[in-house]
Amino acid sequence: MVDNNMIFFAKTGEGLTQKLYLNPRMANRHGFICGATGTGKTVTLKVLAESFSKMGVPVFLSDVKGDLSGMVRPGEDNEGMQKRMDRFDIREDFEYQSFPTVFYDIYGQKGTPLRTTISEMGPNLLAQCLGLNDTQADVLSVIFKIADDQELLLIDTKDLKAMLTWVSDHIADYEMEYGHIAKATITTIVRAIVALEAEGGDQFFGEPAIDITDFFNRDLNGKGVINILDSETLINKPRLYTAFMLYLLSELFEVLPEVGDPEKPKMIFFFDEAHLLFNSASPVLMQKIEQVVKLIRSKGVGVYFVTQSPGDIPNAVMAQLSNKIEHALRAYTPQERKALRAAADAFRENPAFDTTELLQQLGVGEAVVSMLDNGGIPMVAEHAYILPPESYMGIISDEERAAVIRDSHMNEKYGEMVDPESAYEVILRRKKQLDDDALAAAEEFQAAKDREKAEKEAAKEAEKAAKAAEKEEKKKKDAVTGGVKQVLSSGAGTVGREVGKAVGSTFGGSFGKKIGSNMGAQLGRSILGTLFKIFK
Repeated sequence: MVDNNMIFFAKTGEGLTQKLYLNPRMANRHGFICGATGTGKTVTLKVLAESFSKMGVPVFLSDVKGDLSGMVRPGEDNEGMQKRMDRFDIREDFEYQSFPTVFYDIYGQKGTPLRTTISEMGPNLLAQCLGLNDTQADVLSVIFKIADDQELLLIDTKDLKAMLTWVSDHIADYEMEYGHIAKATITTIVRAIVALEAEGGDQFFGEPAIDITDFFNRDLNGKGVINILDSETLINKPRLYTAFMLYLLSELFEVLPEVGDPEKPKMIFFFDEAHLLFNSASPVLMQKIEQVVKLIRSKGVGVYFVTQSPGDIPNAVMAQLSNKIEHALRAYTPQERKALRAAADAFRENPAFDTTELLQQLGVGEAVVSMLDNGGIPMVAEHAYILPPESYMGIISDEERAAVIRDSHMNEKYGEMVDPESAYEVILRRKKQLDDDALAAAEEFQAAKDREKAEKEAAKEAEKAAKAAEKEEKKKKDAVTGGVKQVLSSGAGTVGREVGKAVGSTFGGSFGKKIGSNMGAQLGRSILGTLFKIFK
């Protein structure tokens, strides 16, 4: 409730006559709501969120059980509520009412899809989301640097996988400038991305990415919009849940201007199940968390962690949380008793009660609280009784939720995912061009080989034909030569015989015939030899 521009959220004292306030000027000094299961943390969160909304302050909170959806509907009057109003003496000021609410859901099932891009998430938070070790996180940072240098947009998970695969296939081209990149490390990162996709990460990363300023809306009556992230499914994916919530805080820090300590905060951020943020956080991520919590106060944003035990929150962060609401704590083990004493010691002592004992005896809806006064000084611990919320204390129906989502202008803006050209498409074209070039080079090489082979075969055929022609020519020549030789031989023999006859008849007798025969044969051989030399 709002009373004299102050957030009236509880009463204390005998007969519940004293009002307890949260000063809006001090709301950006952060705080926490702690307590065991079933002690009333959710009701306290609703009362504070409603009050901030009535003051025109937008709220962002995660709903891990679905019971915050009732803010969209006015509360229902019943005997129990009548008794509580009488007990707190607030009947005249209490009004059942609804609050402007926008439902978001990373998976798009119980709210408008909530997305961001790989680039906007950044390598550090993404490494936490993927569960990478320091070496793998360093390689992921290098991949982001290469993508940035080459002006490749990393929007969704397929962009990042394409980038990783491209670098792995061309490591030699990058190592001289960016250092050693192990293929095994890239393979591990890709495997982690695939695991994240199986958890719904492929739906979380994409366009249109959420514009942080859309969380700062007010309705026509001036109420701050309550932005509810449905986390019933998301809470089972702690790395994705914590990375996204921290991303929102980081974005708020980057986007918002410095405002110091305004009269009321620009926005209030409730981080439910806060222990998930710190359980597996790396030292680097813890430094980031501490930095954001310390510095975002000056941007007018108040962060409130909701968890079961204050021991879930690291001391460096706890030191920044000035507004404390501690519901009942259970201490059954030595470790729990130690945490209980530490929780009690965080409050300024009230001589009216023993804080350690009281924290164990608190009933549902009761708490030990300490808020900052106007001077920023923590007030003494008070035994508080939390007021009832004015909105519906229950879960709305699926039909009512669907109607709210359908009528939201945020759903018109973010309802449908789009897939613009980014690293995946550019790399796909690069690969196709390289494949086309390789194919063209292979075809040209094969064509050259085919031409060379054809030329060799043509040369062989030409040589073969030349040899055949030469052989045929020789054959013809031999035939002509043989004929000529035969003719000449016959002619020379005839001449020789005729000469021999003439000589023989000159000398007469057998002696003459013998001389003529020898002379004729010798002459015939001489003539034939001369002729062969001529026709050779």
